[in-house]
Amino acid sequence: MNNSSIKILLVDDEPDILEIINYNLSAQGYNVTTASNGAQAVKKAKKEKPHLIILDVMMPEMDGIEACEQIRKIPDLQDTIITFLTARGEDYSQVAGFEAGADDYITKPIKPKVLVSKIKSLLRRLGSQSNGQSNDLIELEQLTIDREAYKIIFKGEDIVLPRKEFELLYLLASKPGKVFKREDILDKIWGNEVVVGGRTIDVHIRKLREKLGDKRFKTIKGVGYKFVNK
Repeated sequence: MNNSSIKILLVDDEPDILEIINYNLSAQGYNVTTASNGAQAVKKAKKEKPHLIILDVMMPEMDGIEACEQIRKIPDLQDTIITFLTARGEDYSQVAGFEAGADDYITKPIKPKVLVSKIKSLLRRLGSQSNGQSNDLIELEQLTIDREAYKIIFKGEDIVLPRKEFELLYLLASKPGKVFKREDILDKIWGNEVVVGGRTIDVHIRKLREKLGDKRFKTIKGVGYKFVNK
């Protein structure tokens, strides 16, 4: 995809934020449409069918969380990537955003170079999905996970993991930044097998941290875990 063919919907009630982000993304050649509240975002999303939506959380008329929930109910927008704009340290907003169906988040204050890099990274996911690669291969910074070959390359070296650790890593890394609830992890990784407790997840996370580093896995107290791509 050329940048000019990629449609981005930018939603924020602050004119300065809209202007800054619009300028930087337009300079990259992206086709940018803007909206100033959640209600407008839903209407424009239906009309424009954007590839990516950048959505502020706190807005009048309809906030970003509700707008995201409504957009996710639209069949034509199931594959649209949605990323939230959140103030630094707003873990609650981030968790609520992921629960509503968001794929990622960008923290304020916004740094243009970081913003552009983040958007390019998000759109690479879109390219992987369209090429049919997302189901079996995950390529992140210094980390490649090949599910079909059951192979992990970390910092250029092959890493061997037990099956459950591999599946847990694959699940978390499939959506960097998304908070996976503990009950969802248990269901997806252990399913109807022998009944295990939440402590089992903690043990597997600890082992993954030992092999891939503490900073890759963040605990959201009382909720679950997320993978950090850095």
